[in-house]
Amino acid sequence: MKKYTNTGSKDTRSGFGAGMTELGQKNENVVALCADLIGSLKFDDFKKNHPERFFQIGIAEANMIGIAAGLTIGGKIPFTGTFANFSTGRVYDQIRQSVAYSDKNVKICASHAGLTLGEDGATHQILEDIGLMKMLPGMTVINTCDYNQTKAATLALADHHGPAYLRFGRPVVPNFTPADEPFVIGKAILLNEGTDVTIVATGHLVWEALVAAEALEAKGISAEVINIHTIKPLDVEAILKSLAKTKCIVTAEEHNILGGLGESVARVLALNHPTPQEFVAVNDSFGESGTPEQLMEKYKLNHQAIVAAAEKVIKRK
Repeated sequence: MKKYTNTGSKDTRSGFGAGMTELGQKNENVVALCADLIGSLKFDDFKKNHPERFFQIGIAEANMIGIAAGLTIGGKIPFTGTFANFSTGRVYDQIRQSVAYSDKNVKICASHAGLTLGEDGATHQILEDIGLMKMLPGMTVINTCDYNQTKAATLALADHHGPAYLRFGRPVVPNFTPADEPFVIGKAILLNEGTDVTIVATGHLVWEALVAAEALEAKGISAEVINIHTIKPLDVEAILKSLAKTKCIVTAEEHNILGGLGESVARVLALNHPTPQEFVAVNDSFGESGTPEQLMEKYKLNHQAIVAAAEKVIKRK
């Protein structure tokens, strides 16, 4: 088993901020729009260094999406930033009509996604955003796992033409992907080879999947771990290649069990390779207030839950 090392825990939103800082220096067409959350989205450096390319829209998220769509007509590459709940649920109509329908080159960047938003509670902990965004025709959907990958994805999106949704979070999490690893949209990353069970994970659950693989190895179970950072387009080839060996799969995500990565994978299985599958996800409920650690434990979004799911699915082969 290849060992991945936590090189220093960081929040993924800071990876986005670092990516925007670099883009500000490299690409004069990149512009940033924020809905009154400069510090939370780590836009500080971009605003300081490129004030003429930074637009503070205020608490007017629908206007922000409309303005971003308009800026693309002049050749600009707008990156919008606010909390995931406000980036998707609050402005879904504007995204559908002004961005997706007309194929505008807008990058919708969303922090504070999922349960790990923590103490702000259920009203802010959107668990439906991946489902909402992946259903829009032409929308690329990315959910990164750590600081380095979030920075790399931010840089990659500037070179990708078309509407895209980038999802990241607030909590400090292990930073383990190589800083120089290129981010290829739609291409999964094989983190650990195995023969008994495939674990595909996204976002904060990728590290938990690696920890689970170590625990399974101690039990004599060989787990293959794949980082699915791009939910849409999904790397079907990588999933099917792994299943040809393992014959069973666990999906792990910080999202509702309905509409997320798990359902996308289930569709792949139904169309290509019917296979036993277990889901690690929020079981169709809203969240609540608590620390990220408390919530991940209560809603069973951790390595212990992945181990249990792997043992269960293996028995179904």
